[in-house]
Amino acid sequence: MTPKKKQEQAEGQKEGENATITALFTKNRVTTESSDAARELYNQSRYGTLLESGKVQLSLIEALYLLDKKKIKVVDSRDKDVGFEALLKKGQKTDPNLFVRYAVFRDIRNKGYIIKTALKFGGDFRVYDRGVKPGEDHARWVVFPVHEASALTWYDFSAKNRVAHSTKKRLLLGIVDDEGDVTYYEVRWLRP
Repeated sequence: MTPKKKQEQAEGQKEGENATITALFTKNRVTTESSDAARELYNQSRYGTLLESGKVQLSLIEALYLLDKKKIKVVDSRDKDVGFEALLKKGQKTDPNLFVRYAVFRDIRNKGYIIKTALKFGGDFRVYDRGVKPGEDHARWVVFPVHEASALTWYDFSAKNRVAHSTKKRLLLGIVDDEGDVTYYEVRWLRP
């Protein structure tokens, strides 16, 4: 980056404009440049994982969201821009349910909650109360995105409920329709 562009970018940040962070897409991973703006994105909103190099590694869903919000610019290994639709299409090759998962992620993030992956809990996502950052307290919900046309057996439902209960979280089913709108159902164990 030329000194003039760096100065323009710094002036833009001072005026309150959002800086665009460049991120590299390789093999279903998206890694930001090592910059103050990228680290601030992690520190303020807990997107991705902060690496020792100062870069932030984003999940594909986080990258899609930030690309949609124009917070990042994604490029491939040849330094070509990767747009939202192209990134979604590439991601769907390995995760056919990516759009449904993204719709839930986008909706929850837009409502002001921090949402992270929950693979180690056996779920898709974990969601923190507003104002709570991961590490400060535990997540309140474990979220399972489901398309409205897909079938969920009682065994699947029971397994999801047990995962939430065993991790001391509430089960949240995010039902996504064909337009990408999400309806939530919270499930809890009750003792009569």
